[in-house]
Amino acid sequence: MTDMFLALTRGHWPSVIGAWLHLTVSFMVWLLVGALSLTLAQDLHLSQADTALVVSLPLLSGALLRVVAGWSSDWYGAKPTGTVILVGELAVVLWGWLGIHSYAELLLVALLLGIGGASFAVTLPLAGRTYPAAHQGLVLGIVASGNVGTVLILFFAPRIATTGGWHDVFGWMTLPIVASLAVFVLLVRDDRQSRRAERDTHWWHNMAVMIRQPKAYWLCGLYAVTFGGFVGFCSILPLFFHEQYRVDGIAAGSIAALCGLVGSLIRPLGGYAADRIGGLRTLMLSLPLIAGIVAALGEFTEVSIAVVLTVAAVGAMGVGNGVILQLASEWFPKQIGLASGVVGAAGGIGGFLLPLWLGTLKEVTGSYRIGLWVFAVATGIAWGAVLLAERRGRRTINPIDAPNRFPVDSEGPKKQC
Repeated sequence: MTDMFLALTRGHWPSVIGAWLHLTVSFMVWLLVGALSLTLAQDLHLSQADTALVVSLPLLSGALLRVVAGWSSDWYGAKPTGTVILVGELAVVLWGWLGIHSYAELLLVALLLGIGGASFAVTLPLAGRTYPAAHQGLVLGIVASGNVGTVLILFFAPRIATTGGWHDVFGWMTLPIVASLAVFVLLVRDDRQSRRAERDTHWWHNMAVMIRQPKAYWLCGLYAVTFGGFVGFCSILPLFFHEQYRVDGIAAGSIAALCGLVGSLIRPLGGYAADRIGGLRTLMLSLPLIAGIVAALGEFTEVSIAVVLTVAAVGAMGVGNGVILQLASEWFPKQIGLASGVVGAAGGIGGFLLPLWLGTLKEVTGSYRIGLWVFAVATGIAWGAVLLAERRGRRTINPIDAPNRFPVDSEGPKKQC
């Protein structure tokens, strides 16, 4: 633990604080309609499929906006891009507070709430650039634990909606957004000067080079499972526990918040483990755990067992999230903003698909079991890909270094974290 604190002194820690708060508040915005899914479904008389679509839309738009934010972070700088994101979030929640009166308006606001998901492609590169490579796994894991905003919104939103209505939840969200904006502007180091050389290069050429590398697709697939699973499950869990186990809205939100808390707090440990024992080895342990637990989740009817299994599964997803971001920063150090945007977009798309197919299959079959098994199979495939990468690494490089390696770039080997 002492080593972790010492590592934080090796860079600009105020930027880490500002980035973490930015991401925390943005996650609250991003999953706002997911936290209010039960209240919205009851008030607007939505079906399972309608509710799943509303919950999924912010995850889809957030995925697409991450690519734009990653480009802007590399081109214009992370601080101005992050400031624009927070201002946009403020505008959207003000609209939600004052203007939603129909399902069509709700869909549009849900789509625009995806701007909160773009924060990921800004805050992680911002923090990563202020620390040496040897500590980026830890630093990126700490900043990425800002998805604890998931916990806050899942816990408080149903309670505020019960007392004052769901419109009031949008109104209350203006306060943390304004506070985060002030902290971000005051504490975060402006990186526009440090990024000038990269702005003068051919950004689109860098993107073309990156997306031609198999490693990029490999990371995208893994992140679609780990982060997509995390954010997708947290979005649909209130509805899942209410429909599957007849838990009331506040209790269902509390269960979802507990899952989000575990997944968020354990995330830095995933990055720390990747720094110490290697990213691939850490994924080899976490992915089969996710697959097995999710597959078993649909087989139990007791809510207490379901809660334990869900918390364990989401925790394992949090470990995987920290690992993949460490690998992205190591493999694409010159395009960290772009890499974070592209890989993060894949995670957002995974998060979009999960609640959508779970809700749709539940309406068609009457059970969540098939949807859970589909995700378990996808995770098993991801685990197989990691096993193949580990075996290939052992054949091509020193076995001691293999855990953190994929086939080496044409630029040559990179320093290990």
